[in-house]
Amino acid sequence: MEEKGLGKRINMVRKDRGFTADKLSELCNINATYLRQIEGGTKIPSLPVFVDICNALKISSDYLLQDMLVENEVSTIRKLAELWKNASPSEQEIATAMICAVLERSK
Repeated sequence: MEEKGLGKRINMVRKDRGFTADKLSELCNINATYLRQIEGGTKIPSLPVFVDICNALKISSDYLLQDMLVENEVSTIRKLAELWKNASPSEQEIATAMICAVLERSK
């Protein structure tokens, strides 16, 4: 597991959100030293602590774990949603028609 990448992203998001290590550790009910070890890559948070960190920072788990996860259904859906959001109405109509055609053909 790439602990340093995880820790670096937690550290970056924490600072971006304006939290000190003490404040984030307080929100997550952990010791600030433990949080610094997580951010430094020497410790891996337990699942409950990881979830608390994600919730406190209002960040998705897949963002923090991006170098550890393979492409999955959720990341594919997010990618499609981003493409959809940036598409013009006519491009959205074409995409919808193409998807409907493919799904109808597979029945």
